Amino acid sequence: MDNAHAEGRQSPESSKMLRNRDHFILLLAFLLSCVVPFVFAQTAEPPKLGKTVELPGYSGDFDHFAVDRERGRLLLAAEDHGTLEVFDLKTGNHLRTITGFENPHSILIRPGAPTILVTDSGRSMAKLLDADSYEKKGTVTLVPGADSISYDAAENVVYVVTGGKDVDMKTAELAAVDPDTGEKKRSVTFQDDHVEAMAIEKDGNRLFINLTQTNKVAVIDRKTMKVLALWPVPAAQQNAMVAYDAAHRRLYIGCRKPGMIVSMDSDTGAITGAAAGPLRSDELLFDAASRRLYMPGGEGYMGVYDTSDPDHLKVISKVSTAPGAKTGILLPDLKQIVLAASPGDTKATAKVLTFSLQ
Repeated sequence: MDNAHAEGRQSPESSKMLRNRDHFILLLAFLLSCVVPFVFAQTAEPPKLGKTVELPGYSGDFDHFAVDRERGRLLLAAEDHGTLEVFDLKTGNHLRTITGFENPHSILIRPGAPTILVTDSGRSMAKLLDADSYEKKGTVTLVPGADSISYDAAENVVYVVTGGKDVDMKTAELAAVDPDTGEKKRSVTFQDDHVEAMAIEKDGNRLFINLTQTNKVAVIDRKTMKVLALWPVPAAQQNAMVAYDAAHRRLYIGCRKPGMIVSMDSDTGAITGAAAGPLRSDELLFDAASRRLYMPGGEGYMGVYDTSDPDHLKVISKVSTAPGAKTGILLPDLKQIVLAASPGDTKATAKVLTFSLQ
């Protein structure tokens, strides 16, 4: 036998060792693929404050933001000031103030649409505005007290919460509205005087909405507007915010008494976990791509949570913000979170804070 043939032939023991080595390499690669993202998730830097824009002369509370990427603008509903505030999306600078509102709350901006819908809980009702000039184009006549919204792009329907204790009503209504015409298509009435934020199931027909007065989450069939289930939230009271994690089939319910995030199975309503949160929050911002959940609070900090295991939320950091900074918007394409710091009862100077995400 020549040396070439001898060197090319392997013993059974050598073959087994090579196979074991290959299996070990594959196993190591798999473990690294799991561990490295986990380590990165735990060591990623918290949001950092970049720009602060002061708005002197403002009083009361701000409500929600909306982004207009086509026009490079960011809009903010100044609820108690009765205005919309317009900012430059790139620089963060304040551009102009739009008047003609009583108590604006939520803003719907749709790509390619010529109009913007703004809910207004005052007697003048919600409004349709020209998306370029902000000139009033129409009125959305609903039950008084229009407030929170959620948009179903597939059907081109916006869901609007109306009624409730703020307009001296013992019931609240959820209306499905055509955002082009302002026409109400269908609705459901709740025997609750305080109904807050909602989340839409994009891979199904359900809508989840916070019945804050009775401390429940209502599950609604969007096509029929029938109540499918009522799920208690026993871990805390004043459930007001919600975010939907479709990948994990979980609802993250933001509560105010005490400040808390509750994880809920979106198929059964079972409570699967909870984590402490800031007080006086009015927003939950969920980024599925980075597995991050952000909860700004009026007491002056924003909780940042790792949702890799949605039933065991991990508090990554508590980022100092400003008193009253309880609403905001996540801009993942710009790697930013923008918060509105309301003067509220403190009479402090109103601010818009822009944080960069790592």
